[in-house]
Amino acid sequence: MHTVVVGTSGVTASDVLAVARGGARIELSEEAVAALAAAREIVDALAAKPDPVYGVSTGFGALATRHISQELRAQLQRNIVRSHAAGMGPRVEREVVRALMFLRLKTVCSGHTGVRPEVAQTMADVLNAGITPVVHEYGSLGCSGDLAPLSHCALTLMGEGEAEGPDGRVRPAGELLAEHGIQPVELREKEGLALLNGTDGMLGMLIMALADLDTLYKSADVTAALSLEALLGTDKVLAPELHAIRPHPGQGASAANMLAVLKGSGLTGHHQDDAPRVQDAYSVRCAPQVAGAGRDTLAHARLVAERELASAVDNPVVLPDGRVESNGNFHGAPVAYVLDFLAIAAADLGSIAERRTDRLLDKNRSHGLPPFLADDAGVDSGLMIAQYTQAALVSELKRLAVPASADSIPSSAMQEDHVSMGWSAARKLRTAVDNLTRIIAIELYAATRAVELREGLTPAPATRAVIEAVRAAGVQGPGPDRFLAPDLAAADAFVRGGHLVSAVETVTGPLA
Repeated sequence: MHTVVVGTSGVTASDVLAVARGGARIELSEEAVAALAAAREIVDALAAKPDPVYGVSTGFGALATRHISQELRAQLQRNIVRSHAAGMGPRVEREVVRALMFLRLKTVCSGHTGVRPEVAQTMADVLNAGITPVVHEYGSLGCSGDLAPLSHCALTLMGEGEAEGPDGRVRPAGELLAEHGIQPVELREKEGLALLNGTDGMLGMLIMALADLDTLYKSADVTAALSLEALLGTDKVLAPELHAIRPHPGQGASAANMLAVLKGSGLTGHHQDDAPRVQDAYSVRCAPQVAGAGRDTLAHARLVAERELASAVDNPVVLPDGRVESNGNFHGAPVAYVLDFLAIAAADLGSIAERRTDRLLDKNRSHGLPPFLADDAGVDSGLMIAQYTQAALVSELKRLAVPASADSIPSSAMQEDHVSMGWSAARKLRTAVDNLTRIIAIELYAATRAVELREGLTPAPATRAVIEAVRAAGVQGPGPDRFLAPDLAAADAFVRGGHLVSAVETVTGPLA
């Protein structure tokens, strides 16, 4: 099994995906263990002094003015975890919780949190055992960290609350730890606070969304090319010299992908022979501009994620010179903004894909295709309601594009009076990514059927590869009406699993 070694300088997006989705094992580097021990010595020295230090010998948030005596500090750390584990609603997905815990471990291992090495090792042991704390949908405002979600994870380290075992059953966390020979931790000064105070949930969801959207943007370039081909559009608008004079990198990459898919097509430009069109509609002609802008948004979001992965987010933090200083680095604004930005881009990509699908189904705009791509229009409804489903998904994408980060609700007696709502931005982006996958799958379903209905014309080799692969995956071609939902589900699985991109790349080589 793949192993990820956690050091002091952060981790990569690939590491996060390997742990969250691939079940990779985790090891702590010797450097990280040494840094943990050194930072802990600083915290222990401060804890022994009479002067109050936030998070070490004081209460939290609006209660930070109270100095806590030494005999109550272990109770203080337990209490912050128990009281902050106040989430509600449905359970969060296993991959999100694993990413959340792993990213908190990443920050702990930076040596800036003051957590003991044995606590960090327990975090790794829980992940390696396949134990997943039960985390709920609601409880984070994206400021002072993803507090409730992280608290539910910390509760599991203490042997309390509920967790899912490797067999998928939810059981008391103490039982699961005992079965795997893991000793519950007894938290000491600052450790409870350090386990709760980070942007790890929203960052983990951002990293997974970036991976998914990378595949979806390539998939959207493919389906846009198939729709252009099915509509007998011109590929002249994809010429590199046209995109070089407006040098947005994403636009150029999308145009190059579409051109690669259409290479050798006998359908493109065919309309010029018998039904002249000066220009194709925007949804066809401007596909690289829209998808390209989304790609550039991904690039910006990836930069923010990389910076956050290299960060040590905690409050207070242990500095190399021995100071323990309060700060505001836990504020989720940088991550929240790009999560919202990605949802906006996803909504627009879904919207333009739906417009192409609608054009394929409309006999007045499809340049000779049958109404709704039906076998016997009137007797058969064809893909009429598939487009309804696509439109409903696009409508929801537009609602999900409303930014969460524009909102703020004060909390903690006005001490935490401006919050990021980054967790909420991440949760709605996950829904947006799911819906976008379905939208692209429906365009794929319509475009492949439309190409097959262009009898006597030869599609591009890449298009033929897609049609062969999607039919082999159980997505049926043209014919009389049938139960459509299974076909759409199979198309969704084909796109979601990256098989659409793989099918094209067998002909084109790697897409941009």
